[in-house]
Amino acid sequence: MLKDKNCNLKIFQKEKDLKQYKYFLPKIREFLFSSFSYSVNKLKKLEELPLETRVALLAKNPCNIFEYTLKKDIQGKIEKASGIFFNIQKIEIICFSTGINFLAIKTNVEDGAEFRNVLNFNYKFRDINSNVTTLENYDNIRIQTDSFASTKTFQEFIHQITGLNEEAARLNIDTERFLTYSYACIGQDAWNDTNSFNEIKYQFVKYANILPADNTRDYEYEKVETFSKWKYAKLGLTKQAMSLLSSSMDMNNYTILPEEYENQYFYTYILNQYKKIYLKKIALELKSNSHNKKARKKFVEFTKNLWVQEITEEETGVLLNDKLQEVLGLEELYHEVKDKYDILYKELNFEKERKTTIILAIVLGVSLLMNLLNFVLLTKN
Repeated sequence: MLKDKNCNLKIFQKEKDLKQYKYFLPKIREFLFSSFSYSVNKLKKLEELPLETRVALLAKNPCNIFEYTLKKDIQGKIEKASGIFFNIQKIEIICFSTGINFLAIKTNVEDGAEFRNVLNFNYKFRDINSNVTTLENYDNIRIQTDSFASTKTFQEFIHQITGLNEEAARLNIDTERFLTYSYACIGQDAWNDTNSFNEIKYQFVKYANILPADNTRDYEYEKVETFSKWKYAKLGLTKQAMSLLSSSMDMNNYTILPEEYENQYFYTYILNQYKKIYLKKIALELKSNSHNKKARKKFVEFTKNLWVQEITEEETGVLLNDKLQEVLGLEELYHEVKDKYDILYKELNFEKERKTTIILAIVLGVSLLMNLLNFVLLTKN
């Protein structure tokens, strides 16, 4: 979601709204957000300060992350056999100081669910904010949660946080369809030393492309950008999703990897999505003469503080970051903006040189005129 500058503070102006949130910053994202990590003691002291002071302090951070405390409506399971029941475990609002914000909703399909339910849930949930979507009936897939009584209630909740998203519309960003970031660990009987990944490759293609279980569209595997540093886990990357499929054949896949994927890899993903949006924002501002100076300054700061900086020294993180930049087309986008910046820079330098030349010509003309007058006066004398 996007709003105007400092929009990350606007939704916390009222004390009653503020009490619904817990202020915190990433705990184990040291490679990514180390410059503004808050300890538990520091957070406790922050909460003791007046609202205005808290807002002023947080506004100095490059990024703030707020966790929303959600009250459940406790909806009963209706026709459980024909539906998919899911939980909403966490809702985060990730606010960058540039006015670009992300609403992150962590969900999980009920334990013991079949993989087809994961496929169907991801396919449906990403469009849940669309005007044509309902929780109760959409493409013959029914999903239910005890967090919201109805789709309308859920959509009202989202709109209350995001607002009209006018800035997103200007940048041609679809705010009705969610980006999908998914993790699934299947049974080792489906993927092991005997049954190779090729046996489930077609399911992985559906998973990576956020397709329903009954989809029969012929997708070529090569069209899915894949990434893997693990024997029994493979990551699929598209412009709209990042999906990691693993097998319980490796104990790491249900003990360590989920924690890493939910935390540092997730914020690596968010950071690259942020880069993409911010570059689009700068490109749009460079087209406006009234914002050229500010936009040029933003681009220089973006290049110096974010683009050329390594976000991690960990090998997998570095490779994943490079792959994300490739899939999202960040290199091309960055150079497009840089070309616009270079053109403006040259035009401004040319304009400065032209003005300097005019001033020098005027000074020279005045000097010649004064010399001529002096010569005339001396001649008369």
